[in-house]
Amino acid sequence: MTGQKICICGGGNLAHVVGGYLAAKPEFEVRLLTRHPERWQQDRSLKLTDINGKTFNPSFAVISSDPAQTVLGADIIILCLPGFAIAQVLESIKGYIGIGTTTGSVVSSTGFFLMAQKILPAGTRLFGFQRVPFIARINEYGKSATLLGYKPSLAFATMNVMNPQELGNTLSRLFDVPTTWLDNYLKVTLSNSNPLLHPSRLYGLFGGGRERFDRPVLFYEEWDDLSSQTLIDCDNEFRILLDKLGITTQEIVPILDYYESHDARSLTDKIKSIKAFKGLLAPMIQMPDGTFAPDWNNRYFTEDIPYGLLIVKIFASKYEINTPTIDRVLEWAQSGMGKQYIIEGNPFGIGKDYLNLYF
Repeated sequence: MTGQKICICGGGNLAHVVGGYLAAKPEFEVRLLTRHPERWQQDRSLKLTDINGKTFNPSFAVISSDPAQTVLGADIIILCLPGFAIAQVLESIKGYIGIGTTTGSVVSSTGFFLMAQKILPAGTRLFGFQRVPFIARINEYGKSATLLGYKPSLAFATMNVMNPQELGNTLSRLFDVPTTWLDNYLKVTLSNSNPLLHPSRLYGLFGGGRERFDRPVLFYEEWDDLSSQTLIDCDNEFRILLDKLGITTQEIVPILDYYESHDARSLTDKIKSIKAFKGLLAPMIQMPDGTFAPDWNNRYFTEDIPYGLLIVKIFASKYEINTPTIDRVLEWAQSGMGKQYIIEGNPFGIGKDYLNLYF
């Protein structure tokens, strides 16, 4: 694997920033597979600036919706996709992936490994990150984006990769940070990042019976102690599953340790203070009477409930681990979303709307 030809799949925040960051490196040929190539600039450039004001000058080799122009011949494919788009894109590109190509995802906690094993040919080289490399935001689609935050290191897992250290060295060159290989894909598939973080906040904000507001609410800057306590309780249940699987606190860091906190109050203060989180609004829509209510069709719900928290619940049910807080959040969310992800009153009952691509 030379690591010289990179294909980025996606068109969202992460595709803009990850793709732009890599396309600014002259030693790599970066191609972009996106459904909307016409919305990108004709010269295939992108204005990318980081939170410190540093500017990058990315230039993509190809921007196309055609896998034959982007995927074929790539050394590395990096999916920058929401969970609900992964299966469809894997189906569309599987015939173009070469034997020596390594296919990965910047987000593994939405079921990437589980879907890839079912869709891609046996033996396909796979990798996935435990946490996303950057905090990213589009300013103007196809034209400009901001890299809001860097990670000091990255952890990744693999399947069918004979030399993970070689891949790790390539990933370090791509993202300019140290990388650590984790020896089990479950260590990146199961996560207390967005799959617990976002649903806990949604429940803390909307789950207490208040679903109408007189203004939009900031998702992080107005974080509260109910959201923090829900997150801590979900993480404690999550930790029981990790203990059952033999995954250590060094491999998946507990929430309080990750945010350098010791209780709900200090966790609230920490999350509210994070510079990269500032300005992000909660998922809300304005109603005819002028008030604001939860937007149940927003990706905070459609991504982080079925492709995040539910994955944790499914594994917990498989090992007969009780998860009362996770159940409470799922029951509340599925009621608003009109879904049945779990069966109420049955601690291990998975509902009809779970995604069977997982197992």
